[in-house]
Amino acid sequence: MDAKLAKRVNEGYFKEHYAITEKDVVFYSVKQPPFSIHGLYEPETKGDFRRLPDRVAIGTSDGVAGLYRNTAGGRIRFVTDSEYLAVQVEMPYIANRSIMPLLCTAGFDIYLRKNGRERYRGSFRPPVDMTDGFESCFHFGNRDEKEITLYMPLYNDLSRLTLGLSKDAKLSAHPGYAISKPVVYYGSSITQGASASRPGMSYEGIISRRLNGDFINLGFAGNAKGEDAIVRYIADLDFCAFVCDYDHNAPTAQYLQNTHEKLYKTIRAAHKVEPILLVTRPNPYYSNQNLIQRRNIVYSTYLHGIQSGDKNLYFVDGFALLGSEDTEDCFADGTHPNDLGFYRMAGGIGSVLELALENINE
Repeated sequence: MDAKLAKRVNEGYFKEHYAITEKDVVFYSVKQPPFSIHGLYEPETKGDFRRLPDRVAIGTSDGVAGLYRNTAGGRIRFVTDSEYLAVQVEMPYIANRSIMPLLCTAGFDIYLRKNGRERYRGSFRPPVDMTDGFESCFHFGNRDEKEITLYMPLYNDLSRLTLGLSKDAKLSAHPGYAISKPVVYYGSSITQGASASRPGMSYEGIISRRLNGDFINLGFAGNAKGEDAIVRYIADLDFCAFVCDYDHNAPTAQYLQNTHEKLYKTIRAAHKVEPILLVTRPNPYYSNQNLIQRRNIVYSTYLHGIQSGDKNLYFVDGFALLGSEDTEDCFADGTHPNDLGFYRMAGGIGSVLELALENINE
């Protein structure tokens, strides 16, 4: 083993175990200060973690009611100098989805802020034989102060989550996001994060790290259909921008026609100046007439908004999101992006979002 690799091993890059054997570990509830939880609905006061109020989820559809406790977009932030981070997780079930690894559906990603940017440091990977949760420990290999963001599972519910630090470790609040009001994303399974390899690789997570901004992930696999209950809820949120990406889940082009502009008008009536991005599904196959029709419906909403004087409305063409080179390699299954696909989506949507936020602040 060369010296560089040996150093990485000693620093904990490859060190992970499921039985927490550290004798000086102290566990903390993440629902108590100085931990801050982002992307979830009132996580400090509710029981299980969730992305919506119960009444909104149940009032929207059975599908959303089955997914709103998935912690997609949930993040926990804090600062510590502990040499290690331990986790104890209880889950009411274990998501097993054929197109996603267990790390994506039920694992956690550890990011450290360094030189002004969050960088991936490691993951808590669930064991393949787990049934109702797991525990694990990750060693950093030093006692430096660390600004930590822990990304929560994209496709699993959590009943309980506690974090363990060494007994003498310092613990304080994270300094926060530069863009503190969240960007709200609404859409399909792609928006929720299928098929990222791990929780930090959703396109929203990538954009968040690039812009140093908070976000809320309201992606509901197969069940984002622009229903009145959830649209009214989104309209009532306090956000800096809204990204609308539910083309995939509209059952038909006619359904999309009936709901899309209505959704836009409802959001715009409540948010007069905040940027709204209208996104069509990421797909390079122009030969499919249904996809072209759907794209044109979304574009018509955009044109009508511009013609009515909306200066903070943006159209993001999904046909161009994945680029022109090796586009087929951007998919896990022909529909859902893999990490390369999400990286390219983040580049396209993120650049428009960054421009929109700059324009609104001028």
